Amino acid sequence: GSAYDPTQNFCDQILSKFSVTTTYFDPLIGTKISQLLRPETKIVFLESPGSITMEVQDLQGIITAVRHYNPNIIIMIDNTWAAGLLLKPLTLGADISIQSATKYIIGHSDGMLGFAVANQRCWPQLRENTYLLGQCADPDTAYMAARGLRTLAVRMKQHEQSGLEIARWLKQHPLVDNVYHPALSSCPGHTYFQRDFTGSNGLFSFSLKKILTTEEFSRFLDNLSLFKMAFSWGGFESLILGYHPNDIKAMRQYDTQPTLAGTLFRVHIGLENIDDLIEDLEQAFLRISD
Repeated sequence: GSAYDPTQNFCDQILSKFSVTTTYFDPLIGTKISQLLRPETKIVFLESPGSITMEVQDLQGIITAVRHYNPNIIIMIDNTWAAGLLLKPLTLGADISIQSATKYIIGHSDGMLGFAVANQRCWPQLRENTYLLGQCADPDTAYMAARGLRTLAVRMKQHEQSGLEIARWLKQHPLVDNVYHPALSSCPGHTYFQRDFTGSNGLFSFSLKKILTTEEFSRFLDNLSLFKMAFSWGGFESLILGYHPNDIKAMRQYDTQPTLAGTLFRVHIGLENIDDLIEDLEQAFLRISD
């Protein structure tokens, strides 16, 4: 239910043409996922933390419940947020871990690549179907990924440190309602983050106490000097995207949705100076202060 928007589009627009149906679920469903499983269920697809609203799933509870219902169901997870470093889904019992290497692994916003890692049970099927679909990576991008892996751990530590400092600064800001950062207790599923993850990164969200008017929204975003507006993340630069509560509602195809009091912003904290980034956000808040 909190899956990456293009993943939802793939299910709704491509898989539906092959008569594959998708059931979306509350990311905090935990072991109750067993109530949604059917004899015809082939795959359970997870993403933790959730896209934009950052809910952390009870991966151990979900995987145990699915295995108990039918051990043959393939469990896949989008592990992009953890960059394959902060969470090891295969050791928790998932079958296939997928990530966009475009983001933290390449790390410099200059290549597009995807990874899929499988356990022994699913490897032959994954390898054969990848080949049949014609999926391949060009040598230059593969080189950039190999280069990025060499500095990944060091970069992630800096993204984590800067991200946490800015998240804590945002949490005490009078205009901010909530901060959705998995390492903070204000994030749904925080206890699962503490249990399963070894660290965090620079990507998180925060919501305001009010819904910004179109004019305020533009004033906030259009005059930032360090934060750029872009969908991707995981590079050296800081990014920001804004969403009205109704935008989030339209992406969430399940009943127990997060209730947002005001406008939500997703930020990626890059490798710039922390004080400069806080100053940039401070100026943005001043532009929407009454």
